[in-house]
Amino acid sequence: MDPVELNIFASRLEAVCDEMGAVLRNAAFSPNIRDRLDYSCAVFDAQGELCAQAAHIPVHLGSMAFAMAGIVSSLEWQAGDMVVLNDPYLGGTHLPDVTLIAPLFADGELTAFVVNRAHHADIGAESPGSMPLSSSLEQEGRVIPPDYLLRGGELNQRLYRSLVEENRNPQESAGDFAAQISANRSGVERLSLMIDEWGRAGFLSGLQALNDYAEKLALNAIAALPDGAYRFEDLMDDDGQGSLDIPIRVCLTMRGGRVTVDFNGTAGQVAGNINAPLSVAAAAVFYAFRCLMPPQTPACAGTFRPISLNAPVGCLLNAQRPAAVAAGNVETSTRVVDVVLGALAQVVPELIPAASHGSMNNLAMGSDTPGRRWDYYETIGGGMGAGCRSPGQSGVQTHMTNTLNTPIEVVEGRFPLRIRRYELRRGSGGAGRYGGGDGLRREFEFLAPVQVSLLTERRRRGPWGADGGGAGAAGRNLLDGEELSGKVSLKLEAGQRLIIETPGGGGWGTPSSDE
Repeated sequence: MDPVELNIFASRLEAVCDEMGAVLRNAAFSPNIRDRLDYSCAVFDAQGELCAQAAHIPVHLGSMAFAMAGIVSSLEWQAGDMVVLNDPYLGGTHLPDVTLIAPLFADGELTAFVVNRAHHADIGAESPGSMPLSSSLEQEGRVIPPDYLLRGGELNQRLYRSLVEENRNPQESAGDFAAQISANRSGVERLSLMIDEWGRAGFLSGLQALNDYAEKLALNAIAALPDGAYRFEDLMDDDGQGSLDIPIRVCLTMRGGRVTVDFNGTAGQVAGNINAPLSVAAAAVFYAFRCLMPPQTPACAGTFRPISLNAPVGCLLNAQRPAAVAAGNVETSTRVVDVVLGALAQVVPELIPAASHGSMNNLAMGSDTPGRRWDYYETIGGGMGAGCRSPGQSGVQTHMTNTLNTPIEVVEGRFPLRIRRYELRRGSGGAGRYGGGDGLRREFEFLAPVQVSLLTERRRRGPWGADGGGAGAAGRNLLDGEELSGKVSLKLEAGQRLIIETPGGGGWGTPSSDE
């Protein structure tokens, strides 16, 4: 293909993913998907290699790119199939993220897959919101190994009913699964039209050209970095089960446009749920290096060919079943980004920002009161780290998540609670030549008895600054004015108030004397 044709080809593939996302959002019932946009869509080839993705959630997309080949090769496929799974140890992330995979056949041959992954606030955990303070995978909800939700176009009623009817809100769950099915059907239809236009051989040729182009861009970007070995270490606050200051260590070895990312020295898997399957660690690594590549770099398998990953079996970033992983996807993945960027800051400090708020500030809640069962989950933004040219943004999601806040009107209209305050946490960004962004303050008043789970990080120490910049303020969780630990599960009464104060971002550069 000439450059113009290749650009059109890549844009058409991305448009398929974008349309899948639009269908999923518009058809979904839950705030998690419809309002927070906690979903991702992608296209893969027949071998499970990534072809394209929408600008959705990095931790979803990177983990799918890492693990899809193993999933699709283990199953028999026919037209009209749709496979459902959420097993973190088979390419998932954590149990609430449910993945649907649909094959596409052209000229009678398996040619591609369309995939979407969406967060379900209830996946069967005992605690509402399905983000418990867990110590084993079975406590986190229902584990769904790869299984046919549709086979040859026919819905597996037994599996479908079991997925939907066991939840606190079966109607909402049914709506979200129907939306995911619809998104994949849309993807198959649009991708089929594209293949009809290009021909199956032309489509496969285009994929090869796209991957070769992406690999060249990735090789050139990494080759621009000085060869050598660069190390960095950061700490997780705790695991929620008594272990504190849990290290994640990385060594980046760069040579000739390729990089090996080695996590030897990282802590072993822990009793709490900050463990991460290797696919989640890979997603964080891919994201960090993708940020160094030119904006036009395609999001496909070729982009990641120059990157090798090593995490010892049984460590925090390559946990083994049945380790709990609910917070590994959301909290540990974010810290992996911090350590990789921290190592890269030694190589190209002018390209690497200070640490951002470093937590998705997870809040899950709900009630099992008969006749009034409900559950809800949200993440809360914070301060972005500053860079060498500009201050960090305030009150935003960063790095491994790309979701929105849930509008106050939606929260108060659907659930028995009131948002008393939602504001920037002024002064929480780190000082520097360019200051870090400020975190957020969100205050909830509960109007009925509720069970609440918090999985948060950067509560013991703030995000680090870069090139002499100051650290951002650590986050705080407060119940009726009393400080809580970063990871906690509580049963609260009507009238109690919970305040989440999220961390600020680190500052960049030594502050001037007049600051």
